[in-house]
Amino acid sequence: MLLTTLFVLLSSPAVFACASCGMMSGPGYTPGWESQGLAANDGFRFDFRYDLLNQNQLRSGSGRPGMWPIGPHEQELYTKTQTYNLTYDYSKGDWGFNVQLPYIERTHATNGFNYDGTDAGTSSKTGFGDVKVLGRWMGLLKNRSLGLQLGLKLPNGEFRQNFNGGAIAGSPLDRGLQLGTGTTDLIFGFFHFASLATDWNYFSQAVADMPLASREGYIPGNSLNTNVALRYSHFPRFVPQLQVNARFLSRDHGINASPADSGGTMVYLSPGFTFNIAKNVYHYVFFQLPIYQYMNGYQLAPTFTLSVGTRFTF
Repeated sequence: MLLTTLFVLLSSPAVFACASCGMMSGPGYTPGWESQGLAANDGFRFDFRYDLLNQNQLRSGSGRPGMWPIGPHEQELYTKTQTYNLTYDYSKGDWGFNVQLPYIERTHATNGFNYDGTDAGTSSKTGFGDVKVLGRWMGLLKNRSLGLQLGLKLPNGEFRQNFNGGAIAGSPLDRGLQLGTGTTDLIFGFFHFASLATDWNYFSQAVADMPLASREGYIPGNSLNTNVALRYSHFPRFVPQLQVNARFLSRDHGINASPADSGGTMVYLSPGFTFNIAKNVYHYVFFQLPIYQYMNGYQLAPTFTLSVGTRFTF
């Protein structure tokens, strides 16, 4: 039973935001053990997921600033990101690989550093983001419940886009708000899943993302995502799940970065469920709710994120 619907927990989005860290946007939880092949079953899997992230709440440190704006920090208004994620996965024996392709729609508005509209700007961008290619080995234990991941994030996404509205239309868009970082990142981690009791299963995972070099004056901060999940598999077709997700992100660096307003720590509670709608077809829904946030400087954060997806197995 553990390996049939372990599906809604493993894609990474976390959720900070500012002009220098818009690329952090996205669910930091795992929408599915099986969507990334983290199960002992051989075969192909296709997953299509929609993520909604509306960063419209200003935060500083562990709370909200009592007054705003505060020079010399930029007065950002909102960043809304909608991502359509296509994931392909294959498992055979102890080995497997996973490819994730995001298509991103992102809108952003800022009142600039002058706070009077003279350097205000808006942007609306769509296109493919950075592709992730991951391999895994699950041979540490005979039941394949403990495994290692290693892969790369490739610089496929556009990172030279401009503002297209407001007083600064035509000026370069902040690097953290681009559809891609422009950097190649090393991704590595481990995962473990097990049965705790009748109908109760758990999953844990830690994944680090480390950019290998800067690109045109910008290098995003290193990140560590950790996830712990519990699911109840008593019902034949409906599987409720609960996750706790944490993301630790260091500051961005480079002449085109905003290190003072980037990086931080966030912890989320993520309830959700999967539903078997047909043979080998599973639908899932997840909400991600913040329970702790610490932002360096002044950054935008969401009040929640939403993910809806469907998985097909062959």
